[in-house]
Formats: sequence, C-alpha cells, structure tokens
Amino acid sequence: MLSTLIWLPLAGAVVVALAPRSLSKLLGMGVALATLVVGAVAAVSYEVDGGMQLEESYTWIDAFGVHYALGLDGLGLLMVLLTVALVPLVLAAEWFAADDADGGGARAFVAWALALESLSLAVFCATDVFLFYVVFEATLIPAYFLIGGFGRAGRGAAAVKFLMFQLAGGLVLLASVIGLYVVSAEEGEPSYLLSDLMALDIDTDAGRWLFIGFFIAFAIKAPLFPLHTWLADTTEKATPGTSVLLVCVLDKIGTFGMLRFCLGIFPEASEWATPVVITLALISIVYGALVAIGQDDVLRLIGLTSLSHFGFITLGIFAMTSQGSSGAILYMVNHGIGTAALFLIAGYLYHRRGTMLISEMGGLEKATPVLAGLFLVAGLATLGLPGLSPFVSEFLVLVSAFDYAWYAGVIAVTGIVLAAIYVLWMYQRTFTGPPGPSSVGGGTSDLGVREVAAVAPLMAAMVLFGFYPAPLLDVANPFTDDLLAHVGVEDDSPDVPPAEVEHDAADEGEAH
Repeated sequence: MLSTLIWLPLAGAVVVALAPRSLSKLLGMGVALATLVVGAVAAVSYEVDGGMQLEESYTWIDAFGVHYALGLDGLGLLMVLLTVALVPLVLAAEWFAADDADGGGARAFVAWALALESLSLAVFCATDVFLFYVVFEATLIPAYFLIGGFGRAGRGAAAVKFLMFQLAGGLVLLASVIGLYVVSAEEGEPSYLLSDLMALDIDTDAGRWLFIGFFIAFAIKAPLFPLHTWLADTTEKATPGTSVLLVCVLDKIGTFGMLRFCLGIFPEASEWATPVVITLALISIVYGALVAIGQDDVLRLIGLTSLSHFGFITLGIFAMTSQGSSGAILYMVNHGIGTAALFLIAGYLYHRRGTMLISEMGGLEKATPVLAGLFLVAGLATLGLPGLSPFVSEFLVLVSAFDYAWYAGVIAVTGIVLAAIYVLWMYQRTFTGPPGPSSVGGGTSDLGVREVAAVAPLMAAMVLFGFYPAPLLDVANPFTDDLLAHVGVEDDSPDVPPAEVEHDAADEGEAH
C-alpha cells in the first residue's frame, strides 16, 4: 500500500508532463485526489495503538545493509495525511495562476508539484536511513524548479539560494549517514534499517558527532535560527502554492527528522544538546516574530512567521515531555493547515491587486469582504486564538516550556504576544482604513466559488481541531510515549487518577 502511495503521484507527474496542455490540470487533479484516497485507506488501516505498521522491506544494496523499507507510525501517518490533503488544495487554488508562467505553464507546475508530493511521502514513510537520505536530497529537484520557474521577479536567485543551503545541509547529513554505516559495521552486520540503528549502543563521542550532522541538516530544512535566511527570500519570490508545498510540507521534514532520527537514533546526544537547541528555538520564536513585524511584503511576512512557529515545534520536541512532544507533532499538522490557508488567500489578494506590498494596499475589506474575512480567520489561527487548532498546539508546547524552565516559558509567551502584533497590524494596514495606491479606483472582485472551495477544508479543519483535537492526539500520543521511553526520559508531569481525587474528597467530607 505504501509503495502505491509513493509511486502513484510520481507516475502521475510523468503522465502530466507528457500529456496535452489542455488535459494537464485535470489529470494532475485526478492523480492528487487518487493519492488522497490511498492515503485515507492507509489511515483507516492504521491501528492507533502505536508501533510501525503497513511495513514493506526489500533488500536493495546488500553489501551496505541498505533496504527499500517503508512503514508508518503515528508521526509518519499524520505527515502523510497532511501532504496528501494539501496538494489537491494547492492545485485547485492555483488552477489558473501558472498558465502563463515562464517555467512551462500549468503542465510543468502540476508535474513538479506531484513529483514533490511523491518524494515527500517517501521521506515520511522511509524506515531505512539510506533510503531516507536519497529521497531527502531528491526533493530538492522539484522544489528548485517550482521556485525558479514560477513566481515573481528575482525567483531565480531565490531558487539558487534555497538550493545552496539545502545542498550544504545534505552534505553534512551524508557524512553522518556514512558514519552510521561504520558504526553499524563495527557492531556486526552493517544495516541502515531504523529498527537496527535504534538498537545500537553507539559510543558517546561518535553519537554526538553524528547527531550534529543530522541536526544541522534538519535545522536548515526546518528552518531554525541562524540557518533560516533562505526562507523569507523563497516565500517572497515563489508562488503562494509553491510556498505551501515548501513551508507546510517540505520543511516539516526537518522537525520530522529531529523526532525520528535525532531522538530515535541518538537519544544520549539529544539530551546532551538540549540546552543549545532550546536556546536556538527560543531565539527563532522571538527573532522571527520581531522581524515579521517590520515587513512590508505579505508573503515575506508569512514566511518569517514560520521561523517563529518552527521555533515552537523544536522547543516542544527537545523539552522532552509528553505534552511537548505531542504538542510539537500537533503543531506540525496545525501549522500546515493554518499557514497553507494564509498563503493561498494571500495569493488570491496578489492576483487581484498585482502587489504584495502592504503599504500599497488598504481599505479592501469593503470591496472583498469574503477574502478579508477568510484572511482574518487564518491570521487569527496563526497567532493562536483559542477555538482554532494552533492554540491547542501552542498550549501544549508552552506547558512543556514552563516544565523545562520558567524562563523558557516566559520567552516563548513573548512570541505569542508579538504574533498578535504582526498579524493584526498586517490586517489593519491591508484591509481597513483609506484605500492605498493599488486600491484606488475600486473594481476589485471578491472570491469566487472555486477559490472559496479550495480553502474551505482548511478553515473547517482549523475549527474542528480547535475544539476537538482528540483524533490527532490519539495518533500522536502512542508515538510520543514510545519515543520518550526509548530516550529514557521520565516524564514527571502531574498525573492524578480521578478515583484518588474522588476518594480524597469523600474523606475530607467525612472529616468535616
């Protein structure tokens, strides 16, 4: 089943690339929806009790212990579902946007989007580290062409900057992957299977050096301060749909890798590096929010907010508590939902006004009330408004931050306060007040049925998981429990059984 899930969109990308231009978008949407169905079937087949499921394993390179090995646990399942849900929404939102692009038009955009979906799904399903590395690097190919071929002036330079950062991280990761082969060969038969590597007793010094290689690659991908500088340029120059695929899917590989490989294979080194990583996460939270406040470009601003959000996710991961780990996984999903909505709605705004400069806009809410309303809801989700799904994630991460150290919690809360500033100020300058230079003359149309339909599932998910996050937590919690047990961290969060509470209350009543 997992091989079908992975290879279907890749085969679809080839078909779309060879198909007539008039059929490319319909074929691409059909493949994306079929992949969504396969992902849903995998979810229904998955048992939430935890553990790796739906496994496939075939020997690939026997001499090096390399396997074509796939499997899903709670973390992987949530990332797969996020990916297969976002791709058809992106294609629907960008239905007409790429028709006249320099990168080959809609046919090329759809083909590259499907290729990126296929490789991202392979990353989330891979249970062999060598296979993971291969597809981890291969995701850069469609991402590069999506950034460089579609978007605004300067996208070529942004694509090159993105590629250079990612390749640098990949080279560091390759050194650690080779190091894992040496370590596993010393223990007996070499193997890159995740289950075998997690069982190794790796020397402390070797484990810490290998951890550093993995972490640097994932910190670039996530991104995390100070390895984030490619992010804002990319989201500013790329199309909104491309930014959704990069920030809401591809960048999740970074935090996914921290959970899967950093904590899974190098538990001792992860604990050793925790103070430094949490410091970087806190800097990312505050710095990303502060820099976002000063931006004049909407897409660049949204990109920088993700620097702050990935800081929250990393903070939850390395706080090493059940609330933090589950909150981080939940944050990965909810960030993907909320930020995708914000990017797509900003794209609608760009197609109407021809600019993303906040200083050029103003007074648009009267002409486009639906667009303004949806943008405000997505923005409120970004700042963590109670009742919308990101709030639950932030709450869990903040609990873990205060559990780690009171000052870590205080600094993290500052990021939420700053988020309210950059979201509400951006909305005020863009949609309220007198018309800006690009708004003079009126004539701006509100959203059509297709555009509303493309973001409606995201809006519904934000509300649903804001009030009822249990389905996501039921999948994430078993993975979290297994991971913390493997790391050897005792979760000392308060846990008072209800029966004891009732018994104590009854005793107090009798005493009175």
